[in-house]
Amino acid sequence: MNKKLFGVECLGCGTQRALVLILRGEFTAAFHMFPAIFTTLLFFMVLGLNFIDKSRNYHKIIIGLAIVNAIIMIVSYIYKMIHF
Repeated sequence: MNKKLFGVECLGCGTQRALVLILRGEFTAAFHMFPAIFTTLLFFMVLGLNFIDKSRNYHKIIIGLAIVNAIIMIVSYIYKMIHF
């Protein structure tokens, strides 16, 4: 929708398509579609674990993964804008 309205992709464009590719077992294609897909999945798994396991503190890991995701998303977005 963002690409149709403004002519440029958003930072998260390709996330759903990459998830479908992972479910099909096409891991390399998923990475090419959305480079932050694996760290995003890891982020959501740790976030879910945080809600299930209340005895441990996962906040530093969650913040670290969020920062890593943001960096990967921004770098890949800039790369797409320059090379495509």
